[in-house]
Amino acid sequence: QLQLVESGGGLVQPGGSLRLSCATLQSELKYYAIIWFRQAPGKEREGVSCISYGGISTDYADSVKGRFTITRDSTQERVSLQMNDLKPEDTGLYYCASARGYYDCSNYDRREYNWRGQGTQVTVSS
Repeated sequence: QLQLVESGGGLVQPGGSLRLSCATLQSELKYYAIIWFRQAPGKEREGVSCISYGGISTDYADSVKGRFTITRDSTQERVSLQMNDLKPEDTGLYYCASARGYYDCSNYDRREYNWRGQGTQVTVSS
């Protein structure tokens, strides 16, 4: 049973924008940090961004800083990832994930998770 559902992916040209959304279907998840990962074919999983419980703190991979923005709505049940100035190297399957008892974004890029969504495909190509 999915506890996280992503949407918003698609095909976009370089320099374009997309807004991904992650909906949490289990109420417990609104109390935990949410991480966005991406997986490209033949590459290791990469932690893209993270937002803490309450949206107090955020963190980004160096490769997306200044281009991506992560936010959390007032219900804490929906997390968005605004992606601007997209590049071909941003292509991949993007999925959100979380872990029980994980409130801040410490070491988010190496974090193991209890829940993840199925992901949404982002393809940046001309």
